[in-house]
Amino acid sequence: MKPSKFRNLNDFLDFLPESELEIVLVLRELVIECMPMAKEKLSYNVPYFKLNKNVCFIWPASVLWGNKPSYSGVRFGFTQGYLLKDELNYLDKGTRKQVYWRDFISLEEIDSIVLKSYLFEAIQIDSQTKKNT
Repeated sequence: MKPSKFRNLNDFLDFLPESELEIVLVLRELVIECMPMAKEKLSYNVPYFKLNKNVCFIWPASVLWGNKPSYSGVRFGFTQGYLLKDELNYLDKGTRKQVYWRDFISLEEIDSIVLKSYLFEAIQIDSQTKKNT
């Protein structure tokens, strides 16, 4: 079932199947731990985390972009991913020029140390941008 626009984060979380919910909650906690000052807001029906600009997002496959799922699990994306060094080749780039991501199908796939290092780099990159007024 494709959701209409979620009214709030609780509606979003209530919609998710258990397998995606567990991953979303762990990823969300990592973001909040690394960026406690970030503003979280639903955009495109999924949580985005913003400092000066949008830094990252969490996009479960059950929240569709279009009419059918194009991946499985939960996508964790960096809106300015192209600016990250990514020496580990950890992020997927696809054919995108700016947004890079990593898909997680299970909790065991989440390497919190690696993901935190990417988050801290993304925070550093964001700190070099001016706030939109």
